[in-house]
Amino acid sequence: MRAEVPGPASMAPAVQPGQGDSATCSSELFHTAVSHSIFSPSISSTAERISAILQQEEVGDRKWPPLFIQLNELFSTASGLAWRETARWIKFEEKVEDGGERWSTPHVPVLHLHSLFELRTCLQEGTVLLDLDAHTLPCVAEKVLSAQPDVWDPELQDCLATLLLCQPLHRTTTAPLRVLTELSLSPCRGTPGNTAGAGMLLLPLGHLRNQFKKKLLPGAEVASVMVGEVDFLKKPFPVFLRLREAVTLGSLAEVALPSRFLFILLGPQAKVKAYHEIGRAMATLLTDELFQRIAWQAKHQQDLIAGIDEFLDELTVLPPGKWDLSDRIPPTRCLSSPNKRYPGGRAPTAFGGSCGGSHEELERTGRLFGGLIRDIRRKAHWYRSDFSDAMHIQCLSAVLYIYLATVTNAITFGGMLGDATANMQGVLESFLGTAFTGSIFCLFSGQPLTILSSTGPVLVFERLLFSFSEDYGLDYLEFRLWIGLWVAFFGLVLVATEASHLVQYFTRFTEEGFCALISLIFIYDSLKKMLSLAEAFPINWHYRADDVTLYSCTCNLSDRSTICIPGHLGWSTLTSTPPAVWAALSRAQCLGRGGHLLGNSCPYVPDIALLSFLLFGGTFLCCTTLKHFKSSRYFPTGFRKLVSDFSIILAILIFCAIDAALGLETPKLLVPSELKPTNPMRGWIVFPFGANPWWICLAAVVPAILVTILIFMDQQITAVILNRKEYKLQKGAGFHLDFLCVSLLMIVTSVMGLPWYVSATVISLAHMESLRKESTASAPGEQPEFLGIREQRLTGLVVFILTGVSVFMAPILKYIPMPVLYGVFLHMGVAALNSIQFMDRVRLLLMPAKHQPDHLYLRHVPLRRVHLFTFIQLLCLAMLWVIKSTMAAIVFPVMLLALVGIRKALECIFSLHDLSWLDNIMPAAARKEADGKLHRKQEKQESNADEDVGDILGAVLFCSYPRGLCGAGAAPGQGMQLRQQCLPAQRCKNSQQPQHKVPNPDGMAPELRCFHLGSGCGSGDSSGAGRLGHGLRSARAVV
Repeated sequence: MRAEVPGPASMAPAVQPGQGDSATCSSELFHTAVSHSIFSPSISSTAERISAILQQEEVGDRKWPPLFIQLNELFSTASGLAWRETARWIKFEEKVEDGGERWSTPHVPVLHLHSLFELRTCLQEGTVLLDLDAHTLPCVAEKVLSAQPDVWDPELQDCLATLLLCQPLHRTTTAPLRVLTELSLSPCRGTPGNTAGAGMLLLPLGHLRNQFKKKLLPGAEVASVMVGEVDFLKKPFPVFLRLREAVTLGSLAEVALPSRFLFILLGPQAKVKAYHEIGRAMATLLTDELFQRIAWQAKHQQDLIAGIDEFLDELTVLPPGKWDLSDRIPPTRCLSSPNKRYPGGRAPTAFGGSCGGSHEELERTGRLFGGLIRDIRRKAHWYRSDFSDAMHIQCLSAVLYIYLATVTNAITFGGMLGDATANMQGVLESFLGTAFTGSIFCLFSGQPLTILSSTGPVLVFERLLFSFSEDYGLDYLEFRLWIGLWVAFFGLVLVATEASHLVQYFTRFTEEGFCALISLIFIYDSLKKMLSLAEAFPINWHYRADDVTLYSCTCNLSDRSTICIPGHLGWSTLTSTPPAVWAALSRAQCLGRGGHLLGNSCPYVPDIALLSFLLFGGTFLCCTTLKHFKSSRYFPTGFRKLVSDFSIILAILIFCAIDAALGLETPKLLVPSELKPTNPMRGWIVFPFGANPWWICLAAVVPAILVTILIFMDQQITAVILNRKEYKLQKGAGFHLDFLCVSLLMIVTSVMGLPWYVSATVISLAHMESLRKESTASAPGEQPEFLGIREQRLTGLVVFILTGVSVFMAPILKYIPMPVLYGVFLHMGVAALNSIQFMDRVRLLLMPAKHQPDHLYLRHVPLRRVHLFTFIQLLCLAMLWVIKSTMAAIVFPVMLLALVGIRKALECIFSLHDLSWLDNIMPAAARKEADGKLHRKQEKQESNADEDVGDILGAVLFCSYPRGLCGAGAAPGQGMQLRQQCLPAQRCKNSQQPQHKVPNPDGMAPELRCFHLGSGCGSGDSSGAGRLGHGLRSARAVV
């Protein structure tokens, strides 16, 4: 059989057994198997020893240095025996391929099962030196050999010392250009004896500049494994040692790092590759996180043996012949947590709450503005670092990306607002409002990564408000001013009463519904804009190449007597213009003179619509491809990371260059160039009285309540999404402070007639994604670890400042085609949509069960329940979209609030277990469940106490039974038979009935004795069971 060995990070690599196991190994295998047998105590001595070792220091209190493990093997060369590096480990194995020209790809180590038992024997019978005080390799060799002075004669000791002090030959990966440089500078290095091939140097000193060292985390240490065969030894010489202080032992390791562990195995000639496999087993064992901790804290040789036994207990058998031995198992993208292997099984919970704010951030203080004061104190501690943490090149790419997205969003929503409000609010107002409110928010908010913008729901309300004002003859801006003032007042009330505490009721169900809606709005608007370009620059679908002579377009003027045309001496006025002259007028000149175009090709503009769609689709695909370029196999890691960070900017530059090269007049980004209101009928200040009746200031309360609900839901749902626990934010959230800033900014924007601003979900998510931090040092084969988000205020502040000065950057921005920016919009919408679990479950609706991915919630929730939950979410999303797009949009804020009620109603359809995997548990349900568990635990403890009292009393009642009735041959029907002394977890042979523990009634021994209810071991009579049960119930009643 083949077994899987727990490899790095609780990974289980496959193992191949050896052949011809010795009797010793068979006994060891039996010992290990019995340690977790069903016939042995539930807690083995190995587990007890490991628990005692790990109790010396709690898990997580100390960060153990990561280990770099290197395998050096002894080879016979022309000059004698020499050590050569043949494999290395950080978390996965890399071996030198046959021929020595390259390192293999990282893979899960495949071991011989026999080698593991041989390794156990080596540690059990060999020399183990813990906390050895040595600082050089000669000192280490001397103390290793002096540990057994009676075993080795002086001649053998000299041979072993000489062998151990030989410098190993390391295979260091080097760039091909450097290899050529080395060969040209020193021709002798080009001999086959010291070069291992292109890109691989075989060097006696491994402390040259090694690129592999970048893969190691700071503070890493070395564990060296040295194995080989020698002809002057008659028996194996195994040694395992741990140095008291990590020191650099010359060039023992490939990288210049201090060494901590050393395993040596030398011996006479053995089976093929026996020592090699034992060395690989030792190296694999040292990559195991739990064994590393045991090796660090071991005080005796038996502690290491217990560590190996625990390692062997985790083996999983693979049948022979069911997989190819030559296949290398690639590392998985996600490894299981090693916590479940620790005593107590500290495995993480299935789902944490999606709300990133801690319980402290959302707890009510019971004081006015108590939550706001706590937010200010929390964020003031980080205020200086909010600027210093932005000193990174990644922030530059985020600024450029979010700036272009913000400008495009301001132009898009500004144009829509202009169309909906007769230019009372237009593109210029959108630019100024975005720059002012965004800058203030980034300086004083609790979560500065949030990007403020006009959103789809707010645009819907603005359109309805303007239509209502036009229908009833009200001044739109004055009416809007009073609504904004009331909204600011209600916002201050909500902040004072700590209403952000209700954020805890925004579960994944509500978040995903809102996020999906906003993402679909982005996708829909980008496609709608592209279709409008197709209408502005139509394509001639009936074009035929053979009819090219039939296509023409000429200018037809009603007044041809006087025409001004440009000439080489300026403009000239012609009377009696011939047809050839006025037919040569441009489209603008013709329409300017009051003429019109004639011809079957006049409505069509060739190539512009087609190129616009190519730019649109190409930008989207390029953004997506370059964003995932960091996981590509091409180019170095640093270059891939840089390309991924600047993916959006690179995509925009590439397709701007393509557009400029082709020279077609595609629609470009046009920003206002003058600081004046879009509508000349309005000013920059809106006065509260004069245009509307006085009672409008009171009537505005009704729409203000709806806007308050909309702003609160929009702002806080976005804040919950941005503060999810999976983003690993370190500086905390500021729900109360954020909502205060939004409420106060409502006053300014209402007075100046600027658009209302709230957190933009999609752009804020794009901002977060552009600032992701990942580990730079990752083991070969290991995926970079997500470290969190680069939390700072500078990127958002610079983005909004650039947005404000964009008015003066019109000559530069006019070269950016709008289809390119619409492609970026589509990318942001799709990326935000793919970031939620809802889309994964929607895809499951279209997948057969055998092709569905192995999501965690599919393991715990029936598939039909998953589909039902997804279907309900789809209905809610469709309902929100329909309401947003119709005249019923006035109740849209209430429908957002209704999502929380719908989620609460789902507790009547789904169990809390299902909701814990598909969603999050609401606070009330969580408290109820916790109270229920506590109540059930108390009842169970009381029940167990009653059973213990009844069992003891029942035993006392039957103490008067003669001893002869306790034997195995007691006649059936005698109720209860006391058996011979046995372990608490054992059962009577041939009996499946439960057992109980009773004190020894005759006082002969302090141990417990086992008895069971029924007629007897092997008896079929159950008449005594009823009498015994009745007797015990009676005994309890008496008690």
